[in-house]
Amino acid sequence: MFGYAGKLLFVDLSTGETDVRALDEALAKDFVGGPSLGAKILYDEMPANTDVFSKDSMVGFIAGPANGSGALMGGRYTVVSKSPVTGGWNDANSGGHFGPQLRQSGYDAVFVKGISEKPVYIFIDNGKVEIRDATHLWGKVTSETEKAIKEELGDDRVGIALIGPAGENRSNMAAVMNDTHRAAGRGGAGAVIGSKNLKALVVRGKFKIEVKDKDAIVKMNKEVIEWGTNGPLQWMYSLLKKHGTGGLYESSILSGDTSIRNWAGNITEMTEERIALNTTQHTDTIYSHKKYACNACPLGCGSLYTIERGKWPLKDTARPEYESVGIFGSQLLNDDPDSLNMCNWLCNEYGFDTISMGGTIAWAMENYENGVLSLEELDGIDLRWGNSEAIVAMTERICRHEGVGKILAMASVSAANHFSKGREALVVSCGIEIPQHDPRYIPGLARTYLYDPTPGRHVKGGLGVGYGNQPPEVKYDYSHTGPADLKGMSGYEVTNAGGFCHFGLLAMPQGQEVKFITAITGFEYDDKEALDIGYRSYTMRYAFNIREGLRRKDYYISDRIIGTPPLPAGPTAGVTVDYEQLGDNFFTAFGWDVQTGVPSREALEKIGGLDFLIADLYPEA
Repeated sequence: MFGYAGKLLFVDLSTGETDVRALDEALAKDFVGGPSLGAKILYDEMPANTDVFSKDSMVGFIAGPANGSGALMGGRYTVVSKSPVTGGWNDANSGGHFGPQLRQSGYDAVFVKGISEKPVYIFIDNGKVEIRDATHLWGKVTSETEKAIKEELGDDRVGIALIGPAGENRSNMAAVMNDTHRAAGRGGAGAVIGSKNLKALVVRGKFKIEVKDKDAIVKMNKEVIEWGTNGPLQWMYSLLKKHGTGGLYESSILSGDTSIRNWAGNITEMTEERIALNTTQHTDTIYSHKKYACNACPLGCGSLYTIERGKWPLKDTARPEYESVGIFGSQLLNDDPDSLNMCNWLCNEYGFDTISMGGTIAWAMENYENGVLSLEELDGIDLRWGNSEAIVAMTERICRHEGVGKILAMASVSAANHFSKGREALVVSCGIEIPQHDPRYIPGLARTYLYDPTPGRHVKGGLGVGYGNQPPEVKYDYSHTGPADLKGMSGYEVTNAGGFCHFGLLAMPQGQEVKFITAITGFEYDDKEALDIGYRSYTMRYAFNIREGLRRKDYYISDRIIGTPPLPAGPTAGVTVDYEQLGDNFFTAFGWDVQTGVPSREALEKIGGLDFLIADLYPEA
């Protein structure tokens, strides 16, 4: 079979047994890879309503066909599990080099269940599988763990996906880390891995993926370079290449896209001088010393910083992404880039999702400022808006699982439940803290945040982040968004399933990912089938939630983030998003039941490849 290693690995940590299965060609064509294939496997293999930390709970590490194929922008892999936060489906993806390295070890995906009696790591060496003792690694941070494993194996080129202390302590904010600072961050997958006493998945190998049409891939790679350099979004491609995603920070704040003061503030509270301090245009000039890129990426939006002055010196730390700049910057009214970089480094070292970390600290800050939480309840940390020393101190406390940090490590909703107060300061969707893109500026995101099977994600398509650039008379018109929302969702699902980076949207003509997949695998898709890849992926992920008992009424989003009440000033003053109409439009366009959010039999038949799901949802038929 072209484009795949052709094997799936299943590991049971309770028994130590491993099972290698052939990847069925029809399964590969219908579900491709990444979260799409992961959802199908977990739906089949993991019993309904399984406790997220039980031995029957599964976690999967899944590559896409683009990984290691030679296709540019094809370096991302996905981690899938049930979420300890939402109780439903979870997938999170990461760049770097681990996805291609997983395939080089001989497998397209690894699925793990069971609970080991002691800490272990799984080592795959050219297809051979070992479960190794990791007792000596338990408690170590990301960089220490990677160094220890590489020294143990005598190889500094192995691929490692691992958890830090956050995952070991089952934090709802626990990420899965690779390449030291790349994170599959959202939804708490790291906690699921930690509950299994699994420290890492380590891979090594020389397996080469045989593609169907290498010449076509080479030709399309040239088109990617040309499109990125001279295409309609070349200005953004150039900006990201030079300054990374943090280069968008200033413009995003000025437009109303980035959070200010836990989403309750507006631009009148920030001066341009304060904003500029955290931009990567500024910090690159004082910290940056080395660029880096993910596998097969011509963009290279990464950079390493060294900070020699100030209270928090760091060496070779990753330049924060836009999300982290916003969440530790304007979200907290913090204009100290030294502290921002320190918080980003702490999250990477301890294995925390920066978005949920910053959102949880913002929740605590607002409640402290409003007298809801006391200085004593916060371990004496004076968590005033903009107090950079307090922000770092609280981040450290959470990372080290000390005092109030143990409470806040479970994220904002759990902390509010623990204290039985402060819920009015929560800004979440289904328990997940909101990323740094505001639906009051990009209204289509309200539907994505609320009704994606993994809530609170801005990288799940639909009308998308770019929709915020539409004029107000277009983007605030909620009357006919369904078809465009549906098509946009499919495009992002294909990107994720294929293992492509979302910045490929800047560097590729529309539909290029499907053409890449065809050249890699030989699978031919007509226009309808190309859309159906995405529709099938979304449906499969959503079906997992349906089986867990979740219906449309069970999804919720905080009033503040959709403008209830609306902001009194700033670019989005007076905006309240009609998120329910956006949801109605989406489900109607999909042919699903608008009230319950359950796909109709007709919709499933139209997509194809889902007969098993039809049998489950409509057994009488």
